[in-house]
Amino acid sequence: MEKQDTTKVPTGLALYNIAAHRASREVIYSYSTSFGLATRIISKELRAHIENIYALVRVADEIVDGSAAEAAAIETAVDPGQLLADFENETYLAMKRGFSTNLIIHSFALTAREVGIKKEIVEPFFFSMRQDLTETIHDQASFQRYVYGSAEVVGLMCLAAFVHGHKYSEHEKTTMVTGARALGAAFQKVNFLRDLASDFEKLGRSYFPGVDVKTFNDDVKNALVADIENDLRISALALPLLPASPRKAVTAAQLLFQELNKKIAKTKAEELIQARISVNNLRKLILLAKTLLGAKP
Repeated sequence: MEKQDTTKVPTGLALYNIAAHRASREVIYSYSTSFGLATRIISKELRAHIENIYALVRVADEIVDGSAAEAAAIETAVDPGQLLADFENETYLAMKRGFSTNLIIHSFALTAREVGIKKEIVEPFFFSMRQDLTETIHDQASFQRYVYGSAEVVGLMCLAAFVHGHKYSEHEKTTMVTGARALGAAFQKVNFLRDLASDFEKLGRSYFPGVDVKTFNDDVKNALVADIENDLRISALALPLLPASPRKAVTAAQLLFQELNKKIAKTKAEELIQARISVNNLRKLILLAKTLLGAKP
């Protein structure tokens, strides 16, 4: 049996880093076919950063909205609020020291330290996650703050990875920051619309200010669709400034959410609160192919 050349096999911290990223990569492909599909057309190095960012965000969301709540229903010792606090604190520690015993946090910290994601961008994200544990109805101010933390800053984290090592003018930077925030907001608002009924009925939560599933109608829906269209229009302005590899991936994601928003626009309000709107996998592949052939939003 041929002996393994240990000089060419990662060991120690290098191996730990690889294992951490593999854990994060598994998260995105387990939870999101849409983003998983889009990230596959990014260059390998950049893809790893986006997978690391997504995994941290996904796990935090599971703490406040998914798995942890189910676990708490089974075992009263599970406290989502404490779990989120511990997860947040460990994230900041890992960003500072470059190591965590939590593989998902460890991989995120590696990305954050390499591409320049700072605590001031991560803090608003965790603020919004905490809101999901307590806030059930939003006014305009709390809604804007929630969307900024839960979605816009995630766009800014991805942008930091996309443009790392590239030089831009201040005007270009402003355009890209505005675009990243707008796209993140559009993604979040589309998901709010798709989950309107379940958020209200299962979680007792209403994200859109003044919107109640009991009085939801086409006029309200159309106003929300128009707001999303405006976000997507703004985000499209930044696409030409992105490097080629992430530009195609972001374009694919934007085209997908444009498609979702169009389907929502064509769906009656009473139908929208009964079923979750989606784009089938074949259509996703068609949109991806169009992106690779040069399609633009």
